[in-house]
Amino acid sequence: MGPFSDDATLVWLLLGLLSLIGVLLVRLSKQQPFPEPSSRYGWTILTLAALLALGTAAPRPLGVDGLLAVLCVLGAFGVVAGLTHIVRTRRDVIVAPLSGFLLCVGIGGLMARTWSTLSTVEQWVDFLALVLLGMGQTYLVFRGLLIGKLPLAWSQAGMVALQRGALSGERGAIACFERGWDTEEPHLNPMAYLALNRIHSALGDEEAAIDWQASLNSSGGEAAVAQAWIDAVEAAILRVVPDAKERWPKHEEA
Repeated sequence: MGPFSDDATLVWLLLGLLSLIGVLLVRLSKQQPFPEPSSRYGWTILTLAALLALGTAAPRPLGVDGLLAVLCVLGAFGVVAGLTHIVRTRRDVIVAPLSGFLLCVGIGGLMARTWSTLSTVEQWVDFLALVLLGMGQTYLVFRGLLIGKLPLAWSQAGMVALQRGALSGERGAIACFERGWDTEEPHLNPMAYLALNRIHSALGDEEAAIDWQASLNSSGGEAAVAQAWIDAVEAAILRVVPDAKERWPKHEEA
């Protein structure tokens, strides 16, 4: 058997898929308000893929079935962790759908390799399981990659940036708060609008401040924002721009 026999080629294809998912997780993590979950998982996958690639030169390398099992474990873990972020923490939308591809390939591959040994009933059960798995993956892609939005997480990231003193820049408070609103969660919108109004006023950008004030007024005004949020935003800005309060409209000083 040559080095590129069927099983050997399949091993490298699976390692390529594992590496591709890892690269996508790392690259797409930069577009998330909190990049740590997807970035850490992506680097973990890339490290494991590199170790498995080195292991192909071992006297007894991991075979196709073993590699498919690894994909199942990694995919299942990623789906569970990713769904936790989508539903509960709402800080990431890419771990679950990308991990789902690993899970689908792992389970589908194991089923395909044992298909000829199964009875007719077992084949039907496997087929139905694959259909359900495909439907679940379609939901993950739709829920995460296509419509996944993280307005609450972007507002949280904006507050973190404020507390660090980073008002502008690619991951500064302005950039985060500009993504911290959503038509499906209108209660978050005035929080972002108020923060943007205060920041732009503090920086002396009156035109932008007026625009965000108009957006705030159309969303219910400051009455729609909890006083604790207003106090936290203003206190964080004042630590960076001590004289910011002088540029805030008098009717907003309270």
